Amino acid sequence: MEPAFWHKRWADNQIGFHQARVNPYLQTYWSTLGLAQGSRVLVPLCGKSLDLAWLAGRGHRVLGVELSRRAVEDFFSEHGLTPQVIQQGAFEVWRSGDVELWCGDFFALQAQDVGDCVGLYDRAAVIALPPAMRERYLALLSTLLPPACKGLLVTLDYDQSRLDGPPFSVADDEIRAGFSSWQVDTLEERQIIQESPKFEQAGMTSLIERVYRLLR
Repeated sequence: MEPAFWHKRWADNQIGFHQARVNPYLQTYWSTLGLAQGSRVLVPLCGKSLDLAWLAGRGHRVLGVELSRRAVEDFFSEHGLTPQVIQQGAFEVWRSGDVELWCGDFFALQAQDVGDCVGLYDRAAVIALPPAMRERYLALLSTLLPPACKGLLVTLDYDQSRLDGPPFSVADDEIRAGFSSWQVDTLEERQIIQESPKFEQAGMTSLIERVYRLLR
C-alpha cells in the first residue's frame, strides 16, 4: 500500500486493525522463544499496539517501526510517556524507557539499525502488505536480522477473490517460502470466521488464523 493510504486511515481514525487488548497469542506463545531479558525485539508496522508495552514489561528492549507519526504520538500519549525525539537517518526516533518507535518507511531500515534484534514479533505487518510488497518485506527481514533471531508471526488465510485487503490473505506456503532459511513451526491454527462479521458478510465460509514460531 502507498504511504498516503495509511496516513489517511490514521487521520480518519479508521484503525480497525488496532486491538484494544494485548494479543492473546503473544501472551500464550512468546515465552516459547526463550529470549533473555534485555533482548532487543523488532516489531514492524507496529501502529500504537499495546503489545509494545507488554513486551517492554517483560524486560525486552522494543524497536517498533511505524509509518504514521499520528500512531507514534498516540502510543506515547496514551501511555502517559514523554519521549525523547531525535532524527536518525531516514527515521524520527521516539524513545522512552525500553521502547523506541522509529517513525518512517520500514523499507529504509539498514542492517546496522536492527543487527542486535534477536527477537521479531509480527502480528499485523505481513498481512498489511499486498503481494509484491510482502515479497520485499520477507526478503528484507532475512537480509537484516541476525542469525540467532527468533520470532512470532500471526497471519490470516482466506479467499482473497471475495474480499480485497488489507488485511491480506497469506497462505502457509508463502510464509514457508518467504522464510526458507528459517525453521518455521505452526503453533496454532484457528477457524475464526464466526468472530469476523466483515468476512461473513462478504460471503466467506472460512477465515484461518495461524500462529508461527520462526527460528533463524
